[in-house]
Amino acid sequence: MLQGKKIVLGITGSIAAYKACLIIRQLIKKGAEVQVVITPAGKEFVTPITLSALTSKPVISEFFSQRDGTWHSHVDLGLWADAMLIAPATASTIGKMANGVADNMLITTYLSMKAPVFVAPAMDLDMYAHPSTQKNLQILQSYGNLIIEPGTGFLASKLEGKGRMEEPENIVTQLEQFFAEKEATGTAEGCALSPKDSMKGKKVLITAGPTYEKIDPVRFIGNYSSGKMGFSLAHECAIRGAEVELVCGPVSETMQVNHPNIHRTNVESAREMHEACLNLYPQMDSAILCAAVADYAPEKTAPQKMKRTGDDMVICLKPNPDIAASLGQMKKDGQTLIGFALETDNEESNAQSKLKKKNFDFIVLNSLRDKGAGFKTDTNKITIITENKKTEYPLKPKSEVAGDIVDKLESLF
Repeated sequence: MLQGKKIVLGITGSIAAYKACLIIRQLIKKGAEVQVVITPAGKEFVTPITLSALTSKPVISEFFSQRDGTWHSHVDLGLWADAMLIAPATASTIGKMANGVADNMLITTYLSMKAPVFVAPAMDLDMYAHPSTQKNLQILQSYGNLIIEPGTGFLASKLEGKGRMEEPENIVTQLEQFFAEKEATGTAEGCALSPKDSMKGKKVLITAGPTYEKIDPVRFIGNYSSGKMGFSLAHECAIRGAEVELVCGPVSETMQVNHPNIHRTNVESAREMHEACLNLYPQMDSAILCAAVADYAPEKTAPQKMKRTGDDMVICLKPNPDIAASLGQMKKDGQTLIGFALETDNEESNAQSKLKKKNFDFIVLNSLRDKGAGFKTDTNKITIITENKKTEYPLKPKSEVAGDIVDKLESLF
């Protein structure tokens, strides 16, 4: 699927730069045309002569090729390419990409790129795990870039092995899969790279994360939701041009929104989320209820920390307001409502029942019995269920799952 494809390969100053030679060989073997753009630091690890010999093209590093006024046009490269791959991508380059610091030829090429961009991070684990790097990776994802890492998923909660650049053959395989899917569907369906402005003018409410129901000032009833699926959906809608209202329960501080189309409202309890959604939904075209909302809350919240007594403790629970049911009753003609069902047994029948009861247009089902799906993972395996149809999807990174869900949502507009 890479035959005749034009690939700009960006190389940065990482010890993994030598692997770029292997990437070039595989791309050319599969019929691609490769143009290397390398940072000054990258040339300290692999020589332009080697790269030029592999690509049969002069390597681009500086803005000006000679002192006679001729220069390399990053704009022309952005128009020429079918894809840009930055491998290895250092923490420094990722930070510059995220924040538009155009101080070298690679970054200006990236900022001018009209084609999909793939990024393969390469750094030590401490640098990778640092909140600033995680935030910059999230920004790149919100811009529609595809992050290629060892294993599957984006911003994994388990960082073992993270930061190491993915192996060249796997990187090339991901490019092949992208173009194969794009050719099969005629679109970038199923990928984080979605058509820009396809949802321009639409307003979407998205809920994400858990809710915490206080027992006392230091304890609560909650669940394991990380908010990653909801944040991926918010970014996917935003990069397609929608205005997004993200109502978010308590999540990690590393979970940030970095797109101007997303307005975030932080809540803690189910009742706070219910109130926020009731206020926002009348102005929305659609709502995607992805949050893992607690069904019950303690009947009473102790004003001070409860002390151990040695006796059994009984906590009486009262039902929380049902956000999905409330919005389903409010739904007007022209509005859509999407729900989620995370099940452990009788998955499809439970999801079908919830679909009808809550007045959803479709429901996204996943099961804790599927490895790699559910809470705290970077991947998900879903089935989209409507009144008379179900569509199953394979295990994918949540960023790509978000693309599948939003594709289905767009088909309803």
